[in-house]
This record gives sequence, structure tokens and C-alpha cells, in this order.
Amino acid sequence: MTVQNRVFIAGAGPVGLVAAANLVRSGVPVTLFESGPTLSEESRASTFHPPTLDMLDALGAAEPLIAQGLKAPQFQYRTKADGLLAQFDFGIIADATGHPYRVQSEQSKLTAILLDRLRGDPNFDIRFDSPVRAVTQDASSVSVTVEHDGRAETLSGRWLIGADGASSAVRRSLGIAFEGFTWPDRLLVVSTPFDFHSVIAGLTAVNYVADPERWHFLLQIPGLWRVMFLIKQDETDEQILTREFAQSLMADVVPGISNYEISHTTLYKVHQRVAGTFRMGRAFLAGDAAHINNPLGGMGMNGGIHDAINLTDRLAKVWNGAAPDAELDRYDLQRRLVTHETIQTQTIQNKKNLESPGPEFRDSLRQTAADPKRSYDYMLRVSMIATLRRATELG
Repeated sequence: MTVQNRVFIAGAGPVGLVAAANLVRSGVPVTLFESGPTLSEESRASTFHPPTLDMLDALGAAEPLIAQGLKAPQFQYRTKADGLLAQFDFGIIADATGHPYRVQSEQSKLTAILLDRLRGDPNFDIRFDSPVRAVTQDASSVSVTVEHDGRAETLSGRWLIGADGASSAVRRSLGIAFEGFTWPDRLLVVSTPFDFHSVIAGLTAVNYVADPERWHFLLQIPGLWRVMFLIKQDETDEQILTREFAQSLMADVVPGISNYEISHTTLYKVHQRVAGTFRMGRAFLAGDAAHINNPLGGMGMNGGIHDAINLTDRLAKVWNGAAPDAELDRYDLQRRLVTHETIQTQTIQNKKNLESPGPEFRDSLRQTAADPKRSYDYMLRVSMIATLRRATELG
């Protein structure tokens, strides 16, 4: 079999397309395999953190994404009983990023921007309706079996990046364990065009509302609000997915307001899992294929994009002869360890904080907001800048 002098990427979500764009701009030829007939337009991740925007800026994608999205320079913590607890502003870390704000926009906006920039480049090829089903490799190449039009085809290239999601066929084919756990409760996202600014004074675009019985958060994107609720394990799918159940949850957001216009609802199982390794020979895992976590804090997609940049910066150096193959081991060392140390730890704590029955979290939050040094360090953590710095410390 002829070995193509290319990097293969499985999955054309934000992680796969960022990886492709970063490689192509370094002159590395890429073939991207996407299981769907087009780019996905599912309403999924929608928060882009400051350092992620810095990375996208280098790819020429930040400006058009910002133009289509909603800037969110502040976020709030509230409780149902006490109202506003604390507000935090990304402006205090403007010395650490060129984008001191979140951008709220569906991930499908980013993938469309990146694909548009890549089309026509001789180093880029994308194949739709072509899921990767199996992977084999030797010392000098990696082969993928791709299904298309009901037929299997095996192709061989130099390297493979598995960015094919939480149920990654690349990870399963390589036999890499996906260690962790699944929360017993679930999350329901209700999307509505209702204008919450008109009924909640001083509301920001991102708001976490703590409550020991049923917390929720309010997150604004252009044209819609997403309201996420905790769903208890004894509530059945049949009950949850009714219009009446969604309306009953929404009626608890603002007392006296009910019968919302609901655009759609999505029910999620919530996982905290990390792959046993992010590198096996000439194959790598990135994004949800490598790690998944609950969405509180918006760290899943952002962490995946950070994976993609970390890996492809190194892979481009190796490809162009500027670094030995051993440079690629640093990807697993850095990204897998910071996933365990920071992303998993912080997202688990975020969930526990919102459902905490005692005053400890509320008191700590108020103290942090009142102390400039603690606020600065806190914003470095929630923006994921601290995570990137920690990865660099790992060598």
C-alpha cells in the first residue's frame, strides 16, 4: 500500500478543524475524514475562552467568530435565595490575553469559518460521509480503514489525529482505556428566545445560579438563551422530555413568569473521563476523544482546542525537521496531566459548588470577589490561562 505523505485527522468538529488549520499553515498536508455528510450544525459547545481566542486569532478565525458571536466580559454567580453573590470581569487579566472576554457562539460557527479558510488550499483535503472505523500502524506509517458509500477503504499516512468525539473509533481501535465515571444525574438544556435582561436587573450573558435542590445556569448566545438544569436520577426520560416538564423548570427561573417559547431541549448524560494515553505510536487523541467533562465552566471544547494547538505545533516541527519525534511525547505529558490536574478537578468542583447546601462556597466566592489578588488568580483559572501555564511547567 502506498503511504501518503500526509497527516490524517478523524473528525471535522472544532478540534479536528483547528488541528487541520494549524498544520496547513505550517505547510503540512492534511486529509480530514468526517463521518457526516456536512459539518455538524448541532447546538453544542458555545463558550470560547480568552486564550482560545488568542489561538484562533493566529489562524485568522477569531475576528469572524467574534463578529458572529456575543462578547461576554463578565459573568455572575447567584443563588435563588440571595440573588447576586458576585460578579467577575475578565478585564482584570487583560495583561495575560489579547481577548479579555468570553465569546458566546455555537461551535458550528467556528467550524464553518475554518473550513471556508481551508478550502482551495492544496495541502487540505476533506472527505465527508467517511467515518474512520479502524486503525493499524507500524514504525513509519499509520493506516485507517474508512467507510464510504457502504464500502471499506484502507489508506495509509504518516500520522493520525483522532478528534472523533467521545465514542472515538480511533481510541477504541487502538485499545486505549477511557477511565473515569458517569454522574448519576443528568443535564437538561432548554433554549428560548425570551429576553431575560428585561426581567432580571444587571444580568450578564453568563450566570450560574446555585441551589442545593436544583441549580441552573443562564447562558446567552446570539438570538437565544440556553438554560441548563440539573436533572435528578429518579426523574425518567419520558417525564423529562415533555413540554410540561421543561415549562415547570423554566417557571422556577423568574418567579411569576411561565409559558416560555421553547426552541428546543437537549438531555445530556454527564461524564468525567480521560484516556489512558493521548499518544500511541503514530496516532494521537485530542478533544472529546481524549477527555470529557461536565460543561460547567466551558472547559471541554476549549481544552480540546488547546490540545489541537499543542499537538500540531509540535507535529509541524517534527514534520519540517525542526525537532525529533521524541518532541511529540511532550504532548501526552502536558495535556493529559493538566486534564487530570485542572480541567477534571475544576469542573467536578464547579458542579459540587452549585449544589452545596452550606455557606462555605458563597462566603468564599464573596471573599474572592472582594480581594484583587484572589480575583486575578481566580480569573486566570476560570479562563484556562493557568491551565496552559501549568502545561508549560510540566516540560
